[in-house]
Amino acid sequence: MSESVSEAYAAILGATAPIEWSALAPHFARGQLWQVSRELDLVAVAEALTRDDGAQVKQWMDAGQLSQVDDDQARDWHERDPQSLWAVVIRPWVLVQERAS
Repeated sequence: MSESVSEAYAAILGATAPIEWSALAPHFARGQLWQVSRELDLVAVAEALTRDDGAQVKQWMDAGQLSQVDDDQARDWHERDPQSLWAVVIRPWVLVQERAS
């Protein structure tokens, strides 16, 4: 890993935080909320987006590991209000991942 990549990773990691569904709901309403599967590293996905690594992003999307949050998922989070959501903003998107609680 190059020094500049590790610096970018560290910067994104520092901007990643736990979050409540109520804070994410407005981003969902604007169509800006993307879900990252538990199998992936949330920070690595955010870093790929900042590098505009379209091939890697497409691979994750094709595998169902990165997707726009749909109505069913939003409803589930609204009803459960999980305390295990983590998010990072990669403008204009907000990436969210539900981690094991």
